[in-house]
Amino acid sequence: MKPLLGITMGDPAGVGPEIVLKAFAGEDIKEILAENRPFVVGDKKVLEDAMDYSGVEVEINTFEDIDELEDARFERGVLNLMDLDNVDTSELKMGEVSAMCGRASVDYIEKTAMLANEEKIHGVVTAPINKQALKAADHPYPGHTETLANLTGLTSDDVTMMLVSGNLRVFHVTIHIPFREIADTLSIEKEMQGIHIANDGLKLLGIDDPKIAVAGLNPHASDEGRFGDEDLQIIKPAVEKAQQEGIDAVGPVPADTVFVGAKEGKYDGVLAQYHDQGHIPAKLMGFMEGVNVTIGLPIIRTSVDHGTAFDIAGEGKADPTNLIAALKVGSQMAKSKFGDQS
Repeated sequence: MKPLLGITMGDPAGVGPEIVLKAFAGEDIKEILAENRPFVVGDKKVLEDAMDYSGVEVEINTFEDIDELEDARFERGVLNLMDLDNVDTSELKMGEVSAMCGRASVDYIEKTAMLANEEKIHGVVTAPINKQALKAADHPYPGHTETLANLTGLTSDDVTMMLVSGNLRVFHVTIHIPFREIADTLSIEKEMQGIHIANDGLKLLGIDDPKIAVAGLNPHASDEGRFGDEDLQIIKPAVEKAQQEGIDAVGPVPADTVFVGAKEGKYDGVLAQYHDQGHIPAKLMGFMEGVNVTIGLPIIRTSVDHGTAFDIAGEGKADPTNLIAALKVGSQMAKSKFGDQS
């Protein structure tokens, strides 16, 4: 049997339900179905309402137990749904933050993570959630990454993100911290952790011997110490240590040129030092095709790289391109890690 991919529906008041429907109704789903068996964890009533406002029709096949999918139909226009039935649609207001939707979003994540932890499914693909809705629901974590880390027995320090946009693959040493704290947070150990995560992540994408460029922190990678000592005292020793371990890493490479080299195929991946250093070039390369992958988890997780788009939620205008890209990357990773499950 082909690997199973669990797709979370995302915040019911956002564009998640609509892009899920459009993904299963479109031509691109055929490529994913050729390698994997995708299904959705969500709410049937919400999806039925989404069919009305989007004008998209699919056949929804509901099930309760994952074993029921052995005989399910996986084809374009058929959406196999684990219906958690956790949204009161009479209270649902599209495009608005609510505790109900925040709690529902977490339910979808928790269910798919549990299935992945138990190896009943082989990857998780997430539609967008809303951080304010999570807060309204008194959820203790601000987003997907921190939630999934907790659900898999890790902390947010154990994981990082990989952004995939075409042939550009970007990792991060630090993510959601204030800019003024970045330099003080860096260490040789943290750089090494990032290099190892990048190496493992690229292998999951089917790259057997990845070449990793580690971006410098300061302008011109400090220009031999003229603009700070982090590049020489922290990043360079970490790269040398990784090379001694047999990892094909180079750096520190000046951040203003490293992404050009990656785009041209000189590097398979780039390890950025902080959030915007990696996010800006990745999103510039292809905003709609960008995929967020959480690396370091014991499970596969890919995601859209956009938010709930409350400004257009419920209007039938949402574009599923980003979700389709996340499904394709998740499909490749599941194939690389698990192969055929027969």
